[in-house]
Amino acid sequence: MTEPRFSPTPGHPGDEPLQLDSLQAQAIVRLLEAAPAVRRRYQFFVWSQSQLQPLVPHQLMVCGSYLRQRRCVVFDTFHSVVLSPEVLDAINDAEGPLAQALTAAWVSGQGQPVSVPLGQLPADAAEHAARLQRELQWTHLVVHGVARPQRPSEIESLFIFGGPSLAGRDAQRLGCLDLLLPQLHRTWQRVVSTEHDLMRPTLRPVEQPRAGPADRTAPRHGITPRECQILRWVRQGNSNQKIAEALLISPLTVKNHVQKILRKLGASNRAQAVAMAMDLGLLADAAPLAERAPAPATP
Repeated sequence: MTEPRFSPTPGHPGDEPLQLDSLQAQAIVRLLEAAPAVRRRYQFFVWSQSQLQPLVPHQLMVCGSYLRQRRCVVFDTFHSVVLSPEVLDAINDAEGPLAQALTAAWVSGQGQPVSVPLGQLPADAAEHAARLQRELQWTHLVVHGVARPQRPSEIESLFIFGGPSLAGRDAQRLGCLDLLLPQLHRTWQRVVSTEHDLMRPTLRPVEQPRAGPADRTAPRHGITPRECQILRWVRQGNSNQKIAEALLISPLTVKNHVQKILRKLGASNRAQAVAMAMDLGLLADAAPLAERAPAPATP
């Protein structure tokens, strides 16, 4: 059987055309056939683990998408290995130094897939990169994406892959990723759109809790100002999803904040954490608008 051959992307690592064996060619066919049915986040995870994995082996996949409703890029993370909350926070923060450094590396590659050495990232991202290396023994992350129309330095979609088999400039895997990028982009955009539409009927405006003295005293108890802000939302009974929407971060990031709060306070659940925070004076500000009793009706 003649092996399929694809012309290399200009500037792609390697001088030879991309060559796929019969198993890889079949994997691409299965991936393309299954993609149209993928509309939910959990379906995307199953699809990427079963169909994409043979072509681009990975243990971490970060999917970034520009949300026009919010005018910002939001990351979502899928992983099959245990990641510490610190690593998850760093990789999920689209505006953080690690994500910004990886984005800049892809932009400098002029839209081609790039293999980014973690040991060569800028100083402001070096701490996060070093933690990732220590925890997982990875040396590189692979980045590819789609730029916004007429804005080559801005992201429409961005995909970050991590895993032990992605070390170095593997032209074969980078070539596969480049070949599959259009389908990957379309599928993830469909998932983002579907999830947004499904949530829309249940969304209600949420009052922004007021900042107060607790933001200044919180660090003395090990609770950061950001964690104190999360606690205020939790006190109002908001879910991780609603907190994420209000603060323009991912639900996973909110979950990580809550877990760190529970650990620092020694609390077993959210209600106990709020009670302990109030006892410590961390939430001793004026009651947020959403918690105040309605004013009595005028006779």
